[in-house]
Amino acid sequence: MVALAFEAVDKSFGTTRSLVGVSLEIQEGLVTGLLGPNGAGKTTLIRIGMDIIRPDAGRVRLFGSALAREELDRIGYLPEERGLYRKVRVIDLLTYFGELKGLRRADARARGLDWLARVGLPDVAKQRIDALSKGMSQKVQLAVTLMTEPRLAILDEPFSGLDPVNIELVKGLIQDRREAGHTTVLSTHMMDQVEVLCDRVAMVHDGHLVLDGALEEVRQRYSVPELVIVADAALPEIEGARLLSSEGDESTLELLNGLEPADAVARLVEAGVRVRRVEPHRASMEEIFLRVVREAA
Repeated sequence: MVALAFEAVDKSFGTTRSLVGVSLEIQEGLVTGLLGPNGAGKTTLIRIGMDIIRPDAGRVRLFGSALAREELDRIGYLPEERGLYRKVRVIDLLTYFGELKGLRRADARARGLDWLARVGLPDVAKQRIDALSKGMSQKVQLAVTLMTEPRLAILDEPFSGLDPVNIELVKGLIQDRREAGHTTVLSTHMMDQVEVLCDRVAMVHDGHLVLDGALEEVRQRYSVPELVIVADAALPEIEGARLLSSEGDESTLELLNGLEPADAVARLVEAGVRVRRVEPHRASMEEIFLRVVREAA
């Protein structure tokens, strides 16, 4: 099922076209990475999906229906621009936002205390927000976003301001959501986390959707025909391949003219090479990001 669908969405601000004919489906139960350079249109797309702003053309469907208030309450949104009521106690803030999402006051308070423990802040419930560090405030806002277990969570740069320990904590929360069958949209510039967490990726550049697909399919599509080969000896020249690099027992071989990996390995074996391991090259998401931006430009 599709959790959130954008159909030919256009949006302009004055003479600036922020989105141009964007059609994108966010599959339910998966983690989808929403990527793009600064100013590409990602935040505009998110805000249209949240019904914060309206598109100039096109339509948006949430869980198969037009946007409606009761369905929007099933979305959790962590905006890139952080903002909490700074003069209130942490537990009062969590309780308030839980009530806004339809929880009874006692349930909202209990959920808030539980989520403070889950994000590693069990002792700050009675502190005021303005007494917290930047990283602690970030985790409180994440707890606010996820405490109602939203069917769809949109997390815009959730790792910003966090140390490596807390980045691992947030990654665990996102993975827990996938295991529970919930849907998450992850907007981030941290391509290494995209590779670890995302099932699908979509990329917006200059208002256009320039990339959309399953993560591994996208990585394969943008990978060059290369093999990383670990062998007991230096690789000889073989027909249809070119040695790109060699360090110790590991070499990188470029395949030419459509040479298949199995045929390359067979030719090495025929030449007397004892091959211990073969791995196809897979382009990293950072490589793909840079390549797509350059090609689009």
